[in-house]
Amino acid sequence: MNDNELGTFLRSRREAVTPADVGLPTGLRRRTPGLRRAELATLAGISVEYLTRLEQGRDRNPSPPVLGALGDALRLSHADRLLLHRLAKDHGEAKAVCQSVTVPPVRTVRATVQALLDRLEPAPAVLLNWIGDIVACTQGYERYVRPLGLLDGDAPNMMRYLFTDARARAVYPGWDRLADEQVAHLRNAASPHDPHVVALTEELTATAGAPFSDRLAVPAPPTRFGTELVDHPEVGRLRLSYETLTLSDEGLRLVVHIPADEATATALDRLNGRRPGALRAVRG
Repeated sequence: MNDNELGTFLRSRREAVTPADVGLPTGLRRRTPGLRRAELATLAGISVEYLTRLEQGRDRNPSPPVLGALGDALRLSHADRLLLHRLAKDHGEAKAVCQSVTVPPVRTVRATVQALLDRLEPAPAVLLNWIGDIVACTQGYERYVRPLGLLDGDAPNMMRYLFTDARARAVYPGWDRLADEQVAHLRNAASPHDPHVVALTEELTATAGAPFSDRLAVPAPPTRFGTELVDHPEVGRLRLSYETLTLSDEGLRLVVHIPADEATATALDRLNGRRPGALRAVRG
């Protein structure tokens, strides 16, 4: 991760907003792909000099009102506003605290959370910690992903599988979108200065190269629901809807998959050895 993520985020969002988006005239000669610094500064009610310092990383402690004004001026979504505040907090004193206090990623599950997983059977559901380790899963999830190779090894990790196992690109037609999403979760689940995050990012930068490091350099909020396609080696093409629930006090997230069509529901029933129709497809 670069050392000026707040500035990189502000600059990328400024360049993504057109003058027309905020009611400004477009003009004929514009070298900037989006808003000029002066335009954003005026909209946010701050000086151009201060905005320049923020983007260049020479000022890393903007106040909440300034962050709010920038969020309004850039028309940021709720998720992007949360990310903006998160990046601002991850500089200065927050960085020093993260580097001096080491809290290991959770690798055990509370009895009540395990009971929840048991109730979700046979739906494919998985519990991940903030660096992508698989902490626990339903038997339905294990039957679904074991043929993909995701559970190989002693400590299965979603990030390592996705970026270093060649099978991942073969089974996920939407690999690029999934890679974007997983890196966004890694960036947002804990401080980038957390030593466990640092260790994993250094490892994957070395082993996976640009496909990982390029994504890591771009701040973006994670997607928490959607649909993914899987070319399963045993039952063929699957179309799965998913929802992500966060256990914020422990840095864990629960991802629950639901068949998005009848063919997928039937295929999952086959994997689970159940009669057809036991898992119901989500109807849009």
